[in-house]
Amino acid sequence: MCNGVGVAMRVWAVGFAGFISFIAATVWSADAIKKAPDPANGERIATQICAACHGADGNSAASANPHLAGQHAEYLAKQLHDFKSNKDRKNAVMMGMVAPLSVDDVRDVAAYYGAQKPKPGFAQNKELVALGQKLYRGGNSATGVPACAACHGPDGSGLPSQYPRLAGQFAEYTTSQLKAFRAGERANDANQMMRVIAARMTDREVAAVAQYAAGLR
Repeated sequence: MCNGVGVAMRVWAVGFAGFISFIAATVWSADAIKKAPDPANGERIATQICAACHGADGNSAASANPHLAGQHAEYLAKQLHDFKSNKDRKNAVMMGMVAPLSVDDVRDVAAYYGAQKPKPGFAQNKELVALGQKLYRGGNSATGVPACAACHGPDGSGLPSQYPRLAGQFAEYTTSQLKAFRAGERANDANQMMRVIAARMTDREVAAVAQYAAGLR
């Protein structure tokens, strides 16, 4: 009887200790996220790891790599964590780049790029801009495509932590992401919102919206 009680107490103690460790880790993570960003560390990471593809100031020179300058820090941080987990947003290159970054590093580099000044973008296909403007501002009621402006703003500035800035982004990159959502290859959108919307869009509509957003400023 006593031995049984002793074993039970030891099991309870181990379980309680594990619970306390879990709580401590959770509190640490929350505190780490709330800490003020370190601009110097963010710039160091951007220069050493990110600049080759995204530019030192977040204005990318290659259309396959998105502009990061002026993007919401909360959104950037989420994407980096998603790349790191390699579950809902898979990219072998980005996973390798983000793998060594700590929670603090992610916060710092996201804040650094978010504070940089984005350069204006331009639409490359003028023929698609009119259709893109119509879809961006009013959607397509016939197919259930909502207006992009409802979430990303009339000027494409987006909404911190929820919807990314689209203004000035490369049309090629925006197109690739819409198609990735449509194919289910990218699945880190809340409530499958972008996957549902993109599934209702034709290739021409995707290209048109991307072209229009590229010219927003």
